[in-house]
Amino acid sequence: MNYFDHAATTPMRPEVLEAMTPYFLETYGNASSIHGIGRNARAALDSSRRVLAKWIGASPNEIVFTSGGTESDNYALFGAAYAHQEKGKHIITTKVEHHAVLHAMEQLEREGFDVTYLDVDASGAVTVDAVRSALRDDTILVSIMYGNNEVGTRQPIHEIGELLQDHQALFHTDAVQALGTEEIDVKAIHVDLLSASAHKVNGPKGIGFLFMKTGVKLASRSFGGQQERKRRAGTENVPGAVGFQKAAELVMAERETRVTLYESLDLALRQRLDELGVSYEVNGSNRLPHIVNLYLPGIDLEPFLIMMDMRGMAISSGSACTAGSVEPSHVLSAMYGDSERTRQSVRISFGHGNSVEDAKRLAERLQEVVSTFMNGVR
Repeated sequence: MNYFDHAATTPMRPEVLEAMTPYFLETYGNASSIHGIGRNARAALDSSRRVLAKWIGASPNEIVFTSGGTESDNYALFGAAYAHQEKGKHIITTKVEHHAVLHAMEQLEREGFDVTYLDVDASGAVTVDAVRSALRDDTILVSIMYGNNEVGTRQPIHEIGELLQDHQALFHTDAVQALGTEEIDVKAIHVDLLSASAHKVNGPKGIGFLFMKTGVKLASRSFGGQQERKRRAGTENVPGAVGFQKAAELVMAERETRVTLYESLDLALRQRLDELGVSYEVNGSNRLPHIVNLYLPGIDLEPFLIMMDMRGMAISSGSACTAGSVEPSHVLSAMYGDSERTRQSVRISFGHGNSVEDAKRLAERLQEVVSTFMNGVR
């Protein structure tokens, strides 16, 4: 199987598993315990917090461990809304956010909050002017993802952050898809809240973090012990945090090399498709380097993906949360409206273990399957 669905999840690196193993078998203590095994677990947790903070230019006490990107998004959105609703109940987001954000927004609307969903252009980007026009005196939160998980389009986060410097609204960005390839400094981009997840960067599932800028107040979403400085109750996932640390260290050491590789894979894929005469268009622009979303006119999406799978190629139709669904992509619908393009596009996402030869082979399998549809074969 050739795996090209790294935007959905990534294989864990052996180095990550090796780093985690002692914290399952030897240093298995509760990080809140005062005995030696507990203190050793606490030391590992603190080390992870320091490394993850350094990764994004934050301070260690600004990192709150969570179970992953969805919890981080939910904590940021509900926590900000509940804590600051006395200042207003208006929130701004975009129509192309991950469902962890969009479904949270829908719930907040049911609870009486007023949410503005910004349109994007055909490239998948929102404009700073659109954010400026939507801002109101009672806006308390703006949530805009760093890079889209389906088409890869980067948003103008730095410019939006600068716009919000003189406004009361907190600024949250979902950077789950971007952190593996983008160099992000939370101070430089002026965000108050940032979500991240380990399993998108060859780390373990079940661990993520929320960057919470010093001084930012969020309403608690969990109740129990006093872990994470009373911000998130529950026994800490020490092995997961250790694995996240190792994954982050690998990303920091290899980021430029990864970006160069992914750009070469993208180019090799499209060049081979051109050589084979495949009709396609790329959805999105100014993309994260590991994501390429292709419009393939004339295909029937669900059987297309099955036929690719039968040929040993794992690709997808969009975000993992809509896998198995034949509904049009909400991201492509926001970009192109009610178009066949929303039902005839596939997402290819590169990652650790992919090679240029793999990308060329993928193009050849794509051509084979596209041809069956062009010839009327199902």
